[in-house]
Amino acid sequence: MAKMDIYVVQPGDTLDSIAEAFGVSAERLYWDNDLENPDSLVTGQTIVIAYPEQTHTVSEGDTLEGIAAFYGITVMQLLRNNPTLANDMAIYSGETLIISYPTIGRIATHGYTYTYINPVVLKKTLPSLTYLTIFNYRSTGEGEVIAFYDDTDIIRIAKQYGVVPLMMVTTLTAQGIPNMDIANNILSNIEYQERHIGNILNILHAQGYYGVNIVLNFLNKQNQELYFEFLQRIYERLHSEGYLCFVTVNTDISSTDDNIIFDRIDYSQISSWIDGIIFIHFIWGSNAGPPAPVSSAANLNAYLDYVTMVLSPDKVIAGSSIISYVWPLPYIPGTTTAYSLTINSALSLARDLKVEIQFDERSQTPFFQYSQFIFGAPIQHIA
Repeated sequence: MAKMDIYVVQPGDTLDSIAEAFGVSAERLYWDNDLENPDSLVTGQTIVIAYPEQTHTVSEGDTLEGIAAFYGITVMQLLRNNPTLANDMAIYSGETLIISYPTIGRIATHGYTYTYINPVVLKKTLPSLTYLTIFNYRSTGEGEVIAFYDDTDIIRIAKQYGVVPLMMVTTLTAQGIPNMDIANNILSNIEYQERHIGNILNILHAQGYYGVNIVLNFLNKQNQELYFEFLQRIYERLHSEGYLCFVTVNTDISSTDDNIIFDRIDYSQISSWIDGIIFIHFIWGSNAGPPAPVSSAANLNAYLDYVTMVLSPDKVIAGSSIISYVWPLPYIPGTTTAYSLTINSALSLARDLKVEIQFDERSQTPFFQYSQFIFGAPIQHIA
C-alpha cells in the first residue's frame, strides 16, 4: 500500500465517498486536511490520504503519557499524528489514535508567526515544528530594536512543545514593509552594528529565545560583502554565548517563458557563519505586482539547484508561503492591487461561486477564475 495518496476532488464527490474509496475514515480525512466545510468539497480541491502504520484504541484509564511510553514514542509524536488532541489533549475510551506512519528519514521544519496567532492553531502546529521564528522586533537605523507586542507567552508555549523559539530580526514594519535605508545604515556603520548586536543579545537573554533568524530583504550582488561581514560579526558574538544564528533570504525570482532570473549570490562565503539559511519569498496582505503564482515550484527548484552548488545542502531550507491572492483583471500596472486570502478562504470563495479549481503544471500551483458584478458590470478575477 502507498504511504500517502493525493486525490483531486471530482464533481459529485463527498468526503464519505472518498473515504470509502480509499478505505479510511471520513473523520480522519477531515482532520488530516484541516477542512472547514467537509460537507461541500470543491471540484479540483486536493485531499491528502495518509495511511497509518500503527494505531491504538483507547481503553478506560489510558493516558497520553502511558500510551506513548508503551509504544516507545513521545507525547509530541502522538500530538503530531492526532491533531484532534490540539485543543485539550483529552482522550476517550474507544477512540483510535495513530501511533505512527510509515515514514522514512527525519527533517527539520521551520514556521513563522506573529505573537497574536490563534492559540488553537499554534498548539495544533507546534508538534510538527523544529523551530519557530517569531516576528515581533524591528531594527532601527542606529541599531536599536523595537518590540511590537509581548512575546512572553508564545516563547513559553513553544518551549513546552519542545520547539526552538527564534527571534526574527528585520527592518520590516508590523505591516510587512521593509526599509532599505535602515539596512544600509546598519551595514555601513560598525558602531551601529555593535549596538544592534548588543541589543539583540539583551533581548535573547531577557525573553529566553534560543537564537535569531535574520531576514535579508535587500541582498544582492552589489551589497553582499557588507551583509556577509555583518553576518560573520553577529554569528561570532551569538555563538560565543551559545545562541543559534539562522538567516532568511527574501528571494526575488522572476521568470519569462524561457528563463528564470535571480541574482547569483556567493553564499559559499557564509556557510561557516550560519546554522541554516532559509529561502522564501515573503508575501503580505496586498500585492501590486502582476498575477503570478504565490510560490512557483519551477522557480524555486532552479534557485535551489544554484544554491546547493555554492552552499552545503545540509544548511539549506526551502520555504513556501501558505496564502493566496485575488487579482481583478485586466491587470493595470500602478493601479491594480491584489488582496490576500487564507487557503481555506480561497476554497470557500471557489465553493460559493461554484467554480472549479484548476492546476498550473509548470509552477505546481492551483488557481481559479471567476466573474463578479461590481456596480452592475462583470469584472474578471483570478485567484
